[in-house]
Amino acid sequence: MSILKADHLTIRFGGLTAVSDFYLDLEEGELVGLIGPNGAGKTTVFNMITGVYHPTQGEIYFRDQKITRQSVDKITALGIARTFQNIRLFANLSVIENVMIACHLRIKSSVLSAAFGLPSYLQEENYIREEAEKLLKEVKLENFKNYVAGGLPYGEQRKLEIARALATHPKLLLLDEPAAGMNPQETKELMAFILEIQEKYKLTIILIEHDMKVVMGICKRILVLDYGKTIAEGNPEEIQHNPEVIKAYLGVEANYA
Repeated sequence: MSILKADHLTIRFGGLTAVSDFYLDLEEGELVGLIGPNGAGKTTVFNMITGVYHPTQGEIYFRDQKITRQSVDKITALGIARTFQNIRLFANLSVIENVMIACHLRIKSSVLSAAFGLPSYLQEENYIREEAEKLLKEVKLENFKNYVAGGLPYGEQRKLEIARALATHPKLLLLDEPAAGMNPQETKELMAFILEIQEKYKLTIILIEHDMKVVMGICKRILVLDYGKTIAEGNPEEIQHNPEVIKAYLGVEANYA
C-alpha cells in the first residue's frame, strides 16, 4: 500500500531549478535512501514533503490525501515527522522537556486553560509527561531525562532529536543525515537504532545520508539525485554498480565492505 506519492515535483528559486520532475511512490513499511552530491536537492525534497517549501509544479499525496501546499503543522499532525541535518534541539531545556514540547502537538486544552492552570490542562500536562517518560525509556534515554539537552554526547543528541520526532506519533519519518558528525561506533549504534524504531513503531522511513555504509547497510531501495534530477533508482547492489551514480557521486574507488 502506498503511503506517500510525490508526483513530478519541481521547484524553482528565481531562475534556479533546485528539483526537477521528482517522482516517488513510497510503500508503507519501506526504508528508502535518498542520496546524491551536495546541492543535489535532497533536503529540498524533504522541505517540500513537510510543507516548508511549496513546489512550483507537481503534487504530494500522503495516504491518498493531497498535502501539497499544506502548512507544516497540519502535515505533522497528519503523521509526517522529520529531523534535520543540523541538530535543532532546545539546547537549554532538559531532555524530557524537549520531548514534551513535541507531545504538545496533540494537546486539546485551550490557551486560557493553560494560563489559569485549569484541571483539564493539568491533567493533559501530566499525561504528556508520562508519555514523554515512556518514550525516553523505549529509546534508552531515560537516564538522561533531566540532563540539559545541549550537554548530551553527540550521538545521544541525535537519538533525542529522533525521539522528539517520534513523540508526534508519525507514520512517515524523514531523517536528514542522522549520522553526520558521528564516529564509527556511534554510526553503528545509530543504524541498529533506526532499524529498531522502524520495527517498534511500524514506521516508513526516508533517509538522506552521505555515509554510504549507513545507506547500503539498512536501505532496501535507494534513489540518487544529481543537480535536482533523479539519475538512478534501485537496490544497494544496483546503485553501487550504476555507471551514472559512480560518475556523479560514489567515485570509481567506492568501497562498502
